[in-house]
Amino acid sequence: MKDTGSAGVARVVTGQGAGRRAARLLHRAREARLAGERSGVAPRAEIDASWDRVVRSGIDPDQSPESELLRADEIEHRRRSTALGELMPLLRSGLASIADAAQQIMVVTDTEGRVLWRQGDTGVLRRAHDICLEEGAAWAEAATGTNAIGTALAARVPIQVHSAEHFIRALHGWTCAAAPVRDPRDGRLIGIVDISGPASTFHPATLALVDSVARLAEGEIRVRHLAEIERLRSVAAPILCRIGGRALAVDVHGRLAAVTGMPPVDRLPLPKSLRPGQVWLPSLGMCQVEPLPGGWLVRVDEGGGEGAPRRVVLDLSRPRALAVRLTGPLGSRTQRLSPRHAELLYALTVHPQGRTASELARDLFGDPTRTVTVRAEVSRLRRHLAEVLAHRPYRFGDGVEVEVIRPEHHADLLPHSMAPVVVEARRAAGAT
Repeated sequence: MKDTGSAGVARVVTGQGAGRRAARLLHRAREARLAGERSGVAPRAEIDASWDRVVRSGIDPDQSPESELLRADEIEHRRRSTALGELMPLLRSGLASIADAAQQIMVVTDTEGRVLWRQGDTGVLRRAHDICLEEGAAWAEAATGTNAIGTALAARVPIQVHSAEHFIRALHGWTCAAAPVRDPRDGRLIGIVDISGPASTFHPATLALVDSVARLAEGEIRVRHLAEIERLRSVAAPILCRIGGRALAVDVHGRLAAVTGMPPVDRLPLPKSLRPGQVWLPSLGMCQVEPLPGGWLVRVDEGGGEGAPRRVVLDLSRPRALAVRLTGPLGSRTQRLSPRHAELLYALTVHPQGRTASELARDLFGDPTRTVTVRAEVSRLRRHLAEVLAHRPYRFGDGVEVEVIRPEHHADLLPHSMAPVVVEARRAAGAT
């Protein structure tokens, strides 16, 4: 019932055989936490961390778990917007029938902890109404305290929450086990799968079952994606055979389906909003992009840098709208800048001959040893400006014309910046 941690705190373990004493110890630990007092007992480490988050969010342990339900049309919209909808037959066959037999219910939520589907024992579904465990309800930790759905969302790991481990007292008669489901194509969380029921239905194997089914769901997404890639490949292969030069076909996530004239890549980074036509891709240069069923045909412009931007305008005139504008033969585009990236680009305009990582660290932080930070920031900046930024040393590329638009008053040049290169520029301007 209790495990003693390295700090001498007794961790209370709940579940089968734990009994009422465990519930009393958890109640004592919760009261101490609410009062801001030290206690010799505490829940399991993952529950302890959840309680800390819940206390900071201001959840009242005596509040009702009720929440305002989503409207039916909003629930349906969210169902259609998630990949989980296509996986419901698998989830039902893997969990719902078992939940029904075990007098529990299966619950599936989106990434906000909103219940989109539930199924299982009829009697438990009726009881779930009393705690607002129904379609459209909010079960994130910030709404309903420590619970398997919300805590799995917060911690991004499978978890089982039993009886008095729930922070809200109204949930102490329940047990639940939940696991996150991720999209294997990009690793994004797409929802939570949960089994819940009366506390008397607790079983230690429930969490392993839920997690296994969540992994099966991810595997199903992977299989479907491979089938989509194969269909895209069958469409793209004849086209690529007729293309001279470098080209590749990728799905909407940038995953490679086919390639010609160049080494294969696992994934091609694509802009968030990609449209047909000429597009500059940092990893390839200027490309011609055309739609394919389920993806894109990307042809590399073999004209070299003919379409690359040749003029850069660094606009520092408005501190809240820092931007850089790139102009070339194919038009212009504007990229918003963070204050740090604006400082970095400004330093390169002050030193057009180029700067080493150590010199840039001195320009930005006054500390030449902070080269790791500088390299990371330059790497982030090059994702958007690789066509105009060179390295070894860091500088604007050869033949790139650079203009800086400064604010009307010298004191307004990146006014919140403490970077030495900016401070010195403001000082020098003020002295003239």
